[in-house]
Amino acid sequence: MVNKTKTSTNKTAGRKPADFSETFDKLRAILKKHEPKLTLKLDKPDNYSLDAAYSEKWKKVLFFASVQVRKNYVSYYLMPIYMDVELQAAITDGLKKRMQGKACFNFTTIEPSQIRDLAQLTRKGFDKWKKLGWI
Repeated sequence: MVNKTKTSTNKTAGRKPADFSETFDKLRAILKKHEPKLTLKLDKPDNYSLDAAYSEKWKKVLFFASVQVRKNYVSYYLMPIYMDVELQAAITDGLKKRMQGKACFNFTTIEPSQIRDLAQLTRKGFDKWKKLGWI
C-alpha cells in the first residue's frame, strides 16, 4: 500500500506571525483622541473600532473607523473618506501608497509623517461628520 499522506509545503508553517503591536498602538492612538465623541464598539489588543451616531438616512449606526491587526499588516479603516470626494483629494501621496480600496490603509510600520497625515485626515473626517450631525 502506498502512503498518500500529504506533506506540508506551506512556507509559513511553524513561523510566528509578525509583531505589529507598535504599529497598531500608533494607529489606535489617532482614533483614541476621538473616542469621547464616538461610540467605542471594540477595544482589543488587535482590534479597535469606533461608531458614529445613528443615521436616519441609512437607518443604522454609522461605522466611523477602526484599526485591525491582520496576518501581514495592520489595517486602518476610515469611513468618512469613502463618502467624501474632498477628503479623498486630501489624501497625501505617502498615504496613497498605503491604500487598499477606498477607505483602508495597510501598514507594517508607520512613519511619523504618515501618522501626522492620517491624524489630519481623520480629524477632517470627524469634523465633516460632526457638521452633518452624525457625531
